[in-house]
Amino acid sequence: MLTPDDSLPQQPRRVLVAGVSGSGKTTLARRLTAIIGSPHTEIDALFHGPEWTPRPEFLEDVRALVETPSWVTEWQYDSARPTLAAHADLLVWLDLPFFRTTLPRVIRRTIRRAVHREELWNGNLEAPLHTFFTDREHVVKWAITTRHKYTLEVPPLEAQHPDLVIVRLRSQREIERWLAGSFEASTH
Repeated sequence: MLTPDDSLPQQPRRVLVAGVSGSGKTTLARRLTAIIGSPHTEIDALFHGPEWTPRPEFLEDVRALVETPSWVTEWQYDSARPTLAAHADLLVWLDLPFFRTTLPRVIRRTIRRAVHREELWNGNLEAPLHTFFTDREHVVKWAITTRHKYTLEVPPLEAQHPDLVIVRLRSQREIERWLAGSFEASTH
């Protein structure tokens, strides 16, 4: 597993960004897209149909995505993770401090989306704020309960997919250093 200061062995063309809700996966994915020129597909948009129903074509869409020569997406959804990992050449793991960084981010994002009634994917809106108390899968609760998930799921990928380069970033400062350093250098 690489650190932010390690050189990448090649220019990545198929990139996954992993991390708990609120860690900045989609924001980083968009930044990577701008640097390497690979299109970003927001995996939540593939998964969620109208009224938050899972789209039946989700896995078919994931398979079509990974067959393209270059892409950037988030490493989410248990049903899609094996396919995504098998076709990626780089996985960036955002392992940020949960209570100091990620939890405040997911709370701010959730409040902003709910207050402004921001449309997310396929006509879906963030649930009203009071649902934090009534919905077991509210995004803030989801972030809290799944905060250790990637510590269990990412390390085994090294053995399962030896060609997959994994970079672990533990702070916003490391993200910025990696983007400006080894990631930028790999694209030239």
